[in-house]
Amino acid sequence: MTTKLWNFWTNIEGLNWKQSAEVTETGAKAAKAVFDLAKAVQTQKHNVQNLKPYVEQISSLLDVFNTPLGQIIKEVIPFAPIAITIIKLISDATKKEPSLEICVLLVSQVAYIDSFKEILNQDSQLLEKIDKEKAATQNLADQIKQVGKEEFKDRETKKAIVYFHESKLAEVFNQILQQRLQEAGLTEIDAKAVTERVAWKTNEHMVPTLVKLGDKVKQLVQWYSAGGEKKLEKNLSIEDYLEQLIKPKPEEKIFDETDISFRDLYVPLQVKELDDQNNTSIQIEEWVKAVLNNPDPNKQKQVLFIQGEAGRGKSVFCRMFADWVRRELHPSFTPILIRLRELRVLKDNLTETLKNYLENLDFVQNDSGWLTDKNTRFLFLLDGFDELLLEGRASGGLQEFLYQVEQFQKDGLCHHQFLVTGRSLPLQGIDRLLSQTKSLKRAELQPMDDSIRQTWLKKWADKVGMQEATDFEQFLQACPDEIKDKLAREPLLLYLLGRMHREQRLNVQMFTDAKGIQAKIRIYDESVKWVLEKQRESENQNDNSRLTGLESEDLREFLTEAALCVVQSGNESAKVTMLEARLKESKSPAAKLIQQARQENSSEKNQQDKLLNNLLTAFYIKPASGDKGGSVEFVHKSFGEFLFAERLIESFVDWTEKVTKRQREDDLITIDVMDRQIYDLLGYGNLTHEIVEYLMGLLAESSEFNDVERLQKLFQRLEYFYFRWSDGEFIDAEDANLPLIKKKQLREQLPDREIHLGLRQVDIHTGLNVMILLLELHRYARTKDDLKDKISFHPCGQPNADEFDSERLLRIIDYSHCLSLSPLNRNNRNLVFNLEIYKYHLGLFLRDADLSGVNLSGVNLGYADLRGADLSRANLSRADLNRADLSGANLNRADLRDANLIRANLNRADLRDADLRAANLTRAYLSRTDLSNANLDLAKLNSAKLNSAKLNSAILRRSDFNRASLEHAQLYHAHLNGANLKGVNLNGANLEAVVWNNDTKWLNAEGLHKAVGISPELAQDSAFAAAVALSQGISWVREGKIEEAKKAFSQALKHQPSLNDSAEYWHSICWFGSVHGYAQGVLPICEKAVALDPENKFYQDSRGLARVLTGELVGALEDFQAAVDSGALDYSEGVKQRRLRWIEALKSGNNPLTPEELEELRQAEG
Repeated sequence: MTTKLWNFWTNIEGLNWKQSAEVTETGAKAAKAVFDLAKAVQTQKHNVQNLKPYVEQISSLLDVFNTPLGQIIKEVIPFAPIAITIIKLISDATKKEPSLEICVLLVSQVAYIDSFKEILNQDSQLLEKIDKEKAATQNLADQIKQVGKEEFKDRETKKAIVYFHESKLAEVFNQILQQRLQEAGLTEIDAKAVTERVAWKTNEHMVPTLVKLGDKVKQLVQWYSAGGEKKLEKNLSIEDYLEQLIKPKPEEKIFDETDISFRDLYVPLQVKELDDQNNTSIQIEEWVKAVLNNPDPNKQKQVLFIQGEAGRGKSVFCRMFADWVRRELHPSFTPILIRLRELRVLKDNLTETLKNYLENLDFVQNDSGWLTDKNTRFLFLLDGFDELLLEGRASGGLQEFLYQVEQFQKDGLCHHQFLVTGRSLPLQGIDRLLSQTKSLKRAELQPMDDSIRQTWLKKWADKVGMQEATDFEQFLQACPDEIKDKLAREPLLLYLLGRMHREQRLNVQMFTDAKGIQAKIRIYDESVKWVLEKQRESENQNDNSRLTGLESEDLREFLTEAALCVVQSGNESAKVTMLEARLKESKSPAAKLIQQARQENSSEKNQQDKLLNNLLTAFYIKPASGDKGGSVEFVHKSFGEFLFAERLIESFVDWTEKVTKRQREDDLITIDVMDRQIYDLLGYGNLTHEIVEYLMGLLAESSEFNDVERLQKLFQRLEYFYFRWSDGEFIDAEDANLPLIKKKQLREQLPDREIHLGLRQVDIHTGLNVMILLLELHRYARTKDDLKDKISFHPCGQPNADEFDSERLLRIIDYSHCLSLSPLNRNNRNLVFNLEIYKYHLGLFLRDADLSGVNLSGVNLGYADLRGADLSRANLSRADLNRADLSGANLNRADLRDANLIRANLNRADLRDADLRAANLTRAYLSRTDLSNANLDLAKLNSAKLNSAKLNSAILRRSDFNRASLEHAQLYHAHLNGANLKGVNLNGANLEAVVWNNDTKWLNAEGLHKAVGISPELAQDSAFAAAVALSQGISWVREGKIEEAKKAFSQALKHQPSLNDSAEYWHSICWFGSVHGYAQGVLPICEKAVALDPENKFYQDSRGLARVLTGELVGALEDFQAAVDSGALDYSEGVKQRRLRWIEALKSGNNPLTPEELEELRQAEG
């Protein structure tokens, strides 16, 4: 909405004021009309007709500046009453309060004039400088006349209340006054200074004038007295933030494009909610909007977490969605966009953490209650959770930060919403902690489907032309599946492919034999080549000699060294001084790039920033954003990771290079030099999964390492370093202590880091990174027939060899505890080395590792990737393998006593002869696993999946199989003495020659009637026969064969009459009968089960189901409430939440068991 400065009143009914034609005459007459109006207000009765002749001749009250300035000074009649009177007349005519905008527009004019009068009267020196008798020129009079027609946005008028001097009104008024003062004889500088004084003083006159309006603007007066001015100031500060920092985000250009913005190519992607059992995709914006617009009042508020790998579009979504919220939801929700890579400090709580980060925003710094104000609701978009994995943070880290967000979000008083984006990897290791409180609502970004990609291609065509877009689409269709169906469905890579195709850098043949990461590497590699060639061409065209004599390889070295600096800095950017020091030390020709650039800019005020702008191409690397002046950062994190991996490959080549000396071949890099370089390259922190993936892809692509002997040489030299490191050779060295040298180097090159690595930390990072490289080389060699026998790594030394030490890895783990001071893991040996969000990634690199015979007793291997690993004969007793992936692993004869294998994936693993006594395998996956001769005595297998597993001769005495699935499992000669098979699915299981006794609990084993291989002796056992009859009866209930079911239940009682007094037996019939539509018939059975065991609230829950299905809503409510309150349903959050929904419905008098709800119940619990 906009309002004109003066003749807004022409549209107000009841006034009947019209703009007179006389207003077009001279400015002097208009000025006289203003003075006459002021006198009329003082002397005449206030009514519409009396003031009409004056008002209609005025273009605005600023017409007064047409008169000689001396007349304004002499005039003793104040101007403020003009505004007060007109506002009261408007109120009387319309029978309602005038708008805030009208009040401000009128009052600001009189306040500005009165402010000018006061300053002139108080400043005698100023009066002497001006010509007090000279009238305004006709040119200025014409400008003043136009001011009255000026339209002002509502936001500008509100801004004028709080700080008039910064408003659009002040800007317009000041232009008139400054020119008038210059016409009166002041210099431009003096006139501007006086004008600024007037604008600043205007606010002093505005507030009293508004207050004098009294009842006619009662709401406005109340607004002021209630602190409305401060609230408006806060709101305007928020508006400035949105206008200046959020609104421009979509229009920013992509990389170095001059005509393509993020908005031009943005297409909303699909996500899948990770806890959605239907596995359905939904558009990302719709998913978030649903949470914002339709929060569930019965559920705890959750942090939204959108995860996706590099280049999937997380950051672009944040910038686009933040602007959408600004346009469509503000002020219902106000977006705050935070790049977490720029979060410098973690304070004690989220309020202080955010305040510290948002220190330049007035509405944060000037309002201690900015997060508790119920009139303001923020949507915090925290982008790049994985980029908080940085050295140099204050104490805590990822876990502490996410805990702060979680605690704040779930606070009942919190009305804000948090949305976090990041790669999924950093969540591993803490999602189990967060899942206990259900504090995260997670969704994963999906690759572009055909329709989304087609939309993107249409947008691409709009920017590059139809012909180029068509050619590019044909290129994609001709590419191998790895490109066409995988990489070209990721936003970043699709853009790079399109850009490189536009630059004529790609052809289909480039990707013919590329697999997996190699295809991605070729795209990045080609784009780097293009960038460097483009920069050289640009330099030559500009006749700039800086790059003369430098080859593309030198420029590429500049980029790879910059990548190393960024990675080692740990905060996504690196100081130019660090880069310059490293290039000088290596005597790189690229060092003179910085030296020459600095000389060219030595006279510049912001020399460091100018240096970078002149030095760097904007496509890959650019001056760092935020407060990191004199630093560089990569435009996308994955570029830096790729180029750092390339930097490591360069060193690998050097370490395996041979030179001829005195007719013999020697290593180009000696052992001592290589040791120093290893610490220099790897002593900064952890190698991430992404860097290692690029590294191994580059290794496979490298022509140098196609030579088997050279690759074997690299492995041998790294292995030699590893064993010396694990023996403490480097940390204990008195002369040339390499960890100490690296520690000092990092302190010198990173002076701003808050927490520096200690001596042991540098040493540990270096050794563990080398171990990761060796594990990866070992895994790579297993895929190559010509390498299998030449490269084989075991962290403890080769088994059956003299150097083998089963305790070596355990000592390394103990030594590595100093990487984390968290009290969470002081008492645990932790292979992840930092339970605090799985910070150290070694657990990700154990796939296919040879760990046979190692002692890892008590070690934390939670979430570790141990697929295909050889752990035969390993000591894993008391180890924490929670959610570890051990699929296909060799655990033959492994000691897993008391091990935590909850939710571990052991599908197809070899557990023959393994000792699993008292191991916790709850919800573990053991399909097609070979457990022959394994000892599972006292093991917990609740809800474990053992479909088609082999348990031949396994010892299962006293094992708890509650709700486990042993469908089609081989249990030949298995020992089931004392085993509890309640709820176990034995459909098709082979029970041939099983060993059992009277303590074996068969009752309620599911599908027992379909088990095979049952011996005559077992079939004749009364307890077993009764359990078979019960299983058969329940199956017939499901099929709707009620008469057959009744006969089966009667048969069970004949086999084992004692079941007549078994609450468990009657409860089973109660539950399945109710779930499958026979509640009326089984309700008496439910009553009997509860009567036999009134303390078992689980049975009461089943009776509640029968009651609600038969219309006994009050009784059902009592049963469900008792079951929930007792904790009987706590075994499953899903079950508990379902009952809570039912309870709420029943309290409202509604029956919650709709046909849809009942079908959902059958699928989930029936």
